Amino acid sequence: MTTLARFNSAHVPRRYLAAATFLLLLLCTSVEVWAHNVAEGDKGYIQEMSGVQILPYIYLGAKHMVTGYDHLLFLFGVIFFLYRLKDIGIYVTLFAIGHSTTLLFGVLTGISANAYLIDAIIGLSVVYKALDNLGAFQRWFGVQPNTKAATLVFGFFHGFGLATKILEFQIPQEGLVENLIAFNVGVEIGQLLALAGILVVMGYWRRTSSFMRHAFAANVIVMTAGFMLVGYQLAGYAVS
Repeated sequence: MTTLARFNSAHVPRRYLAAATFLLLLLCTSVEVWAHNVAEGDKGYIQEMSGVQILPYIYLGAKHMVTGYDHLLFLFGVIFFLYRLKDIGIYVTLFAIGHSTTLLFGVLTGISANAYLIDAIIGLSVVYKALDNLGAFQRWFGVQPNTKAATLVFGFFHGFGLATKILEFQIPQEGLVENLIAFNVGVEIGQLLALAGILVVMGYWRRTSSFMRHAFAANVIVMTAGFMLVGYQLAGYAVS
């Protein structure tokens, strides 16, 4: 996988970073942006439903993924330097396996953790992927982490974070297994839709001369967004 090991801060256009930083600050003003935050309307809808509700849960799962900034940032980082559809498929599948496993396991067993700490780890997954793209681990430690294993492991955390949030909703037990499977199917549909959009944008961007010029800046911005997610969650944990 290609990284930016030979790049340095001299390649970062200041106006690009300034504009992106401003956008990130705008995101900070919206509570709905943060990891695994589910709208109150959806929470009430889940609690009021009873029995097997396949289509509504598919919709809710897809909506969560498409609007889940933590997932989208991580996926953006994962595919940033992946050019072959085969490689993209492998990494996305590993993430989906991890995400699905802990989502189903956490809800069905009732095992949960502090949502703030789990979401902080998810923020760190975004930071990790950006640093990996920047070649930081090779420069700092002289080793390259196994990116496939890391994608699977962070997929576990992403799924567990959502499971923790769903448990807080006290989802009805009637039809629980069927609804969870439907929700997970929706999550994967949403992931494919989001991924398709990212790939279209990346495809056009990669064909321009600005891609390699701005690749360093883009990954620095992704890393900054990850740190912001971590800081927000740790602050929430401290005051909760």
